[in-house]
Amino acid sequence: MPSWQFRLIKTIFQLRRFFNPPTGKLDVEKERAETEALAANFRTKIELACITINANEVPAEWITIPRTSPDRVILYLHGGSYNSGSIASHRSLAANIVNAANTRALIIDYRLAPEHRFPTAVEDAKAAYRWLLENQFSPARIIVAGDSCGGGLALSLLISLRDEGQPLPAAAVCLSPWTNLACTGESWEINLKRDIMLDPGALIKSAQLYLGELDPRLPLASPLYADLTGLPPIFIQVGSEELLLSDATSFAERAQAAGVKVTLQVWKAMQHEWHFAANILPEGKQAIEQIGRFIDAQLGSV
Repeated sequence: MPSWQFRLIKTIFQLRRFFNPPTGKLDVEKERAETEALAANFRTKIELACITINANEVPAEWITIPRTSPDRVILYLHGGSYNSGSIASHRSLAANIVNAANTRALIIDYRLAPEHRFPTAVEDAKAAYRWLLENQFSPARIIVAGDSCGGGLALSLLISLRDEGQPLPAAAVCLSPWTNLACTGESWEINLKRDIMLDPGALIKSAQLYLGELDPRLPLASPLYADLTGLPPIFIQVGSEELLLSDATSFAERAQAAGVKVTLQVWKAMQHEWHFAANILPEGKQAIEQIGRFIDAQLGSV
């Protein structure tokens, strides 16, 4: 049974959805402001050191905690439908994962649509990854992670690196990943009324804003449609009531069929990116603890 904290938070968001039903419209400036405001409600209590840097012309920030292992790093790619989100909005989520995994994180501000369309986000993620390699981080000590569109972007980064013959990171972690910008899949019907976090019409418009006139099934835009052979281990968590549930499950099926080692966790009753509320939500804390164990298993013996 979900915790009382989850039931309370869900009730709050249900009321919010009731008084502000989905319109299908996309106001980018409003999306950006609301993403920052919502994230501010879930600040971490962990003692952090945050250092602003430039990673091959990509704005970035090191996030460390006092016991951080210096040579283990997460390259973190934030969510926000490719048009919103930032280092600031996702700092707490990345920090909670850092704390669970005993590693540092490099979180980046990749360029957003509509000012910068596909494949700019992929190129920025790749530039930041190259910066890590240039600064003597071993690929075997790097985890690529992201949430929502950032989870899809993490997978696109793996595919692009593999296609270019570049060294791959040890593994990827994807939270509620958006892998199919065609915005199809059975959960788009089954969870249409159950998902109280995402506006399906606005998400479809976000994909169009990011892609312009390009095909949403391009492999680096929608990893679900890519050749997935040769990718490193991938850890995926998704809620059972998410619009993007089938984005995660279908990708996991295709990756496993391609010989990729995939760990897929479908969390019963959870909504999109419940991890954000880990400071007050037991299920969020437990999910992040499991992420930490996965990362430790990938990096601990290297």
